[in-house]
Amino acid sequence: MRLRRLALPGLLVSLMLSACVATLAPQSPAEIAAAQSAAGLASQGQLDRAAQAYQALAAQSPGRADHYNLLAAEAYRQENALDRAAPIVAGIQRKGLSDDEPVRLDLLRAEIALHRRDPATALQLTTQSDVSVPPNLQPRLLNLRAEALADTGDLWSAARTRVSMDGLLQGADRAQNRDEAVSLLARLGIAPLKQRAAAMQQGDPMLPWIAEALGRLGVTVAQQPNLTQPVGTLVPGSNASVREGYKMPAQIALLLPDVDGLVAASSAIREGFFTAYYQDADTHAPRGTIRVYDSGGNAASAIKAYTQAVSDGAQIVVGPLTRSEVMGVLGQSSLPVPVLALNHSDNKNLPAGTASEFALLPEDEGAQAADHLIDRGIHSAYVVIASDDFAKRTANSFKTEFTAKGGQIVGFATISSGSVNYGDAINSLNAGNAAADAGIFISMRTEQARLLLPQLRVARITLPVFATSHIYSGSDNPTADRDLEGVEFCDAPWLFDAQSGLPSHQDVATQLPVARGATAQLFAFGMDAWNLVPYIDWLRSHPGSYLPGASGQLSADTFGHVNRQLTWLKFQDGVARPMNGSLQMDNAPAGPAPSSSAPAPASSAPTPAAPPANG
Repeated sequence: MRLRRLALPGLLVSLMLSACVATLAPQSPAEIAAAQSAAGLASQGQLDRAAQAYQALAAQSPGRADHYNLLAAEAYRQENALDRAAPIVAGIQRKGLSDDEPVRLDLLRAEIALHRRDPATALQLTTQSDVSVPPNLQPRLLNLRAEALADTGDLWSAARTRVSMDGLLQGADRAQNRDEAVSLLARLGIAPLKQRAAAMQQGDPMLPWIAEALGRLGVTVAQQPNLTQPVGTLVPGSNASVREGYKMPAQIALLLPDVDGLVAASSAIREGFFTAYYQDADTHAPRGTIRVYDSGGNAASAIKAYTQAVSDGAQIVVGPLTRSEVMGVLGQSSLPVPVLALNHSDNKNLPAGTASEFALLPEDEGAQAADHLIDRGIHSAYVVIASDDFAKRTANSFKTEFTAKGGQIVGFATISSGSVNYGDAINSLNAGNAAADAGIFISMRTEQARLLLPQLRVARITLPVFATSHIYSGSDNPTADRDLEGVEFCDAPWLFDAQSGLPSHQDVATQLPVARGATAQLFAFGMDAWNLVPYIDWLRSHPGSYLPGASGQLSADTFGHVNRQLTWLKFQDGVARPMNGSLQMDNAPAGPAPSSSAPAPASSAPTPAAPPANG
């Protein structure tokens, strides 16, 4: 990666100012005119002619030959003609240069060395400790150093160098550099990456990059950042309306599909979004206006909706929802307005610099379940899952995380959706003589779990059972759920009123049917989508900060991935209860909603039955 977009502006400035360079002898009017003419050719993209003009000036002006030859070589370099630049560079005397020209000469020499497959020379030229590098040249120097390190086989140092460049770049250059850094780490392989991560302290800036590289290699790693500071705390010395990290756009676009098969999910998310908007009325901080767009359910329609929202003046776009829609919007060459996508795309590319991704991923639940078992001292696990996609994905992430933390999968069984007798699956586990530190991980819906648990007891298997959120039906049913007694599972805290600073789930569910049952998680997800809007930039740039959300404790990494930490619950007397009490915190951020500036009304109650996951 040559980062030519960065190099070109600096080059043109050098070319256009060449006539004004300080020299031993004054420039004649003819020389000034010739230098300005050469600079003009360069600014018009006629780099070959500009280079020849500068070489002619070098021949005519011996006292400034090195200066003009450097400009000629840079013009050829900008035209990607390093072979033509090389002999010119070889003849330049460093002592004949001034200001930033010696550094520019070194960078040209380093780039030519890389072109000639001589990374050792390039590395020496880009690691000189006694050379002061101007800020505008630092990205180019670091880029060449990273290329040299990679070519010498030091992939780790090359990746670290690219990570150090991240804050110096913008736009397409930053996206390309990020992709290069993750690709370098991925080339190290799974085991070396895990070893390096294990040796790092919490908060090491390389950890998110390692996690991204492992994800590219197909390894899901539970992201458990050290959450130390909730967003929205009052800024010292300010009035009560000023909260740390709060930045509300004036106009927000919400993109959701209004097509068959997606209406229920969209409606639940939209209702949650507007409920959070209306009920966040504890402070007088400003809130933006909202406009809803139909994203159509496919990439082309989503791009059209995004474009229209931008044209209408949106300052942030929340959505779209489906993976194909997200891939379409985030796959555009540029995003003039930031996006908070409500899903992840299928490809392995990083989100654009102005895009963030928020989703209810099955992989999150599986990985956090694995961590929960390890924390409980359980290092052997039997896995029983349903045959649907959610269960398979949670099982895969559970196995990956559990074995990575030193656990062992000692039995695995899948139950079919139409069966009510799970005897064969239970017998295949051979769990009758399980070790004392064993447990059972299940991923299935409520009805299947209510059949499985009694059959485990009949088989005299009394190991502790751990589950995903699918085990909870969305509302309490003490009579039916007594069969689930003792099962621990992870879920969204708001469904159990386990997070302060949010409207009561029970009160909202009484008024809005979409907030209970199968769509309750999506409703909570919609609430969090609104609450993330003013804090997403802060979360991305402040590791350790988090939003106490309805669907979990929400944090974001440098790539814009919003991560959820779920709460753990246990069925006791047929009722799911938080295991660690409430997640309430005295300094949880209050919402920003004043009573004015009301949005368009939310839709009426949606049709029932939507899966509580969008990943």
